[in-house]
Amino acid sequence: MKPPPGALGLALVAGGMDLLTGLGLVGLPQLTLGLMSVPVPGAEALLYLRFVGAFVAATGAMYLWALSAPAARLRPVLGATLLPRGAAGCFTGLAVLSGALARPWLSVTAVDLALVVVQLWLRRRWPPAE
Repeated sequence: MKPPPGALGLALVAGGMDLLTGLGLVGLPQLTLGLMSVPVPGAEALLYLRFVGAFVAATGAMYLWALSAPAARLRPVLGATLLPRGAAGCFTGLAVLSGALARPWLSVTAVDLALVVVQLWLRRRWPPAE
């Protein structure tokens, strides 16, 4: 079945955003965090941030991979990314509220949780193939 309107655009934007952000966190974490207006942590924490960047890049790559055969792949990818997006969004939001992360991290919270809502909406409008 053909993807609903907006699904391909969402995959392209979310995939590109995550792939570029993840690669930036892996290769140029200080610059990437600066572009996000997020304070740069110490050297030891940057290693873990690069590790997280690999997962962010892989998430973005999943969306872009799905675009190569959207009728078959996009709906499952929209479902598979719900849990990690929801977890990242909730974690960053709670970490900011507790004072563990700086306020600019709320941009991650907002984007991830908004994508969860939109992806759920798109999946509801797109019944699974039989």
